[in-house]
Amino acid sequence: MFSTGKIALYVTLFIVCISLIEACVLTRRQRDSATPFDWYEVWISLADVAGRKLLALLPLSLATPVFALVWDHRIFTGTLNSALMVFLLFIGQEFCYYWYHRASHRIRFFWATHAVHHSPNQLTLSSAYRLGVTGKLTGSAIFFAPLVWLGVRPEIVLATLSFNLLYQFWLHNTWTPKLGWFEYVFNTPSAHRVHHASNVDYLDANFGGVLVIFDRLFGTYVEERADEPCRYGLTTPTRSRNPLVVEFEHWVSLARDVASAGSVWTAICYVILPPGWRADGVDETTAALRLKNSAACRTVQVKPGR
Repeated sequence: MFSTGKIALYVTLFIVCISLIEACVLTRRQRDSATPFDWYEVWISLADVAGRKLLALLPLSLATPVFALVWDHRIFTGTLNSALMVFLLFIGQEFCYYWYHRASHRIRFFWATHAVHHSPNQLTLSSAYRLGVTGKLTGSAIFFAPLVWLGVRPEIVLATLSFNLLYQFWLHNTWTPKLGWFEYVFNTPSAHRVHHASNVDYLDANFGGVLVIFDRLFGTYVEERADEPCRYGLTTPTRSRNPLVVEFEHWVSLARDVASAGSVWTAICYVILPPGWRADGVDETTAALRLKNSAACRTVQVKPGR
């Protein structure tokens, strides 16, 4: 029998191999392109996954004590003994994942880790496993604790999350077209290209893991448009080829803002408000960027002399 650790290792090796095959193919296809394939993006992703595997050997995760506490106070003890129970677990996990992912974009403390995943300036399969080495330290497990409280064993919750993330591996590419009716229910490469885009119209959209039904329900679904090609990366692109800079630049900027906040409340705001929020009012949040973009569009549309 394979242990859980060995299975995880083999799966990781498999997806890394597939991503390297894609990288080789794209290198040949884009050899004479104006934007040739950037192998440094792949190396940074490989450094990230290696760092996370090493950190996994240390007892640093906040999930263990959080889940243990919630499990001790669970209101039921569930068993996956029917298709209905498996389906309910899937939907519940997807719901929790949606809010975890949305919070990772809307709360700067969580964004400091999640920004690493959005830092590639090209979208490839290797982008899928660049997740940020500080993820286990941020306490994001709280978003999945309700499932444990309802009686799902912590290891089952984590295993289900792993399957969710594994599904998302294939979403990170630019060569899969739209998939017709599949787009209405499931997360697809087209929907996920929007999620990774830094275009103002595409920011903070499509947070689902396997499904897009909660995005449609809560108004965060945005369709990829032919007239608005996706630009990948962050709104302020990461140009460094140093993995340490990529991993920690957002934590450093957050610490700098907190240190210079001037008051406890302002410091707290820097931690819990959306990335881009500024105490001086010169915001670069998604809402502020959209207002600026809307104003610029109105200015362009005004004819001279009017």
